Amino acid sequence: MKRTLGLGLSVLWLATGSALWAQSRIPAEYRINGFAIGCQAYSFNRFSVFEAIEKTAQAGAKVIEFYPGQKLSREEPSLTLDHNASGDVLAKVKAKLKEHGILAANYGVVGLPNNEAESRKVFEFARKMGIPAVTSEPSPDAMDLIERLVKEYDIQVGIHNHPRRPNDPNYKVWDPAYVLSMVKDRDRRIGAAADTGHWLRSDLQPIEALRLLEGRLISLHLKDLNQMGPSAHDVPYGMGVANVRGILMELHRQNFDGNISIEYEYNWDNSVPEIAQCIGFVRGFGGAAGPRRAIRDTLRIPGGQAPVEKPVSPTR
Repeated sequence: MKRTLGLGLSVLWLATGSALWAQSRIPAEYRINGFAIGCQAYSFNRFSVFEAIEKTAQAGAKVIEFYPGQKLSREEPSLTLDHNASGDVLAKVKAKLKEHGILAANYGVVGLPNNEAESRKVFEFARKMGIPAVTSEPSPDAMDLIERLVKEYDIQVGIHNHPRRPNDPNYKVWDPAYVLSMVKDRDRRIGAAADTGHWLRSDLQPIEALRLLEGRLISLHLKDLNQMGPSAHDVPYGMGVANVRGILMELHRQNFDGNISIEYEYNWDNSVPEIAQCIGFVRGFGGAAGPRRAIRDTLRIPGGQAPVEKPVSPTR
């Protein structure tokens, strides 16, 4: 019976996943085990854009999320990549991406102010680069403008979260419930760019937050941390407190098809081996034992007992 269940889940994993990802904004050839997982270039902020692309490929990833302001290359350090970059700079970045077989899947975290000329620059940049989504932390008064630009350009916008700021009550996007309130009545291409590491630093449980945002997830910064709380640091997937296996299973249950960025903010000068471990974790997920084990881990059930779920509420 257990072997039959495991096989059935694996077949379901492949059947439903392949049907969904075939129609995704991110083609199947840029996915690993069904997930469009890659690097946030900020992991390599001590290096150039060209080096970030190279390191992304070295780690075994196939997609990258750029951020504004990174220097272009060691040879041309005075040039930077952002939404004000020249067509020549964009052409050089596209050629470098093509050389290494990497897809630019997202751009952020970038400002989207309630200023049409400035915000339109971001959408134009994404269109020119073929980037399907943008990550931002906009103010509520910019949401009408953002929604109009999303509809015009058919480019998604995800609202990102940094950790809770106890001394700044006006910073609210750390709370997934607040993010949901910003997007729930908006175009479906507007949603959350969930940062699981910053949720953990805010003492929130990532799986429960993902469930709250079901249907409104645009992208993720998927992180595993050594502990809960503000002083935590990144560790390879599966070695920390995030329950990454459970997170992946929840994303699959939701039919999530956006990009997942590894934003590894630790061991800055030599993070490629640890990022490669994260990629390997995802590559090894979803085999014959993977989905079954993930369900058991997510529900925290000893093997053989009835599946009764008892989620842990976030602490505010």
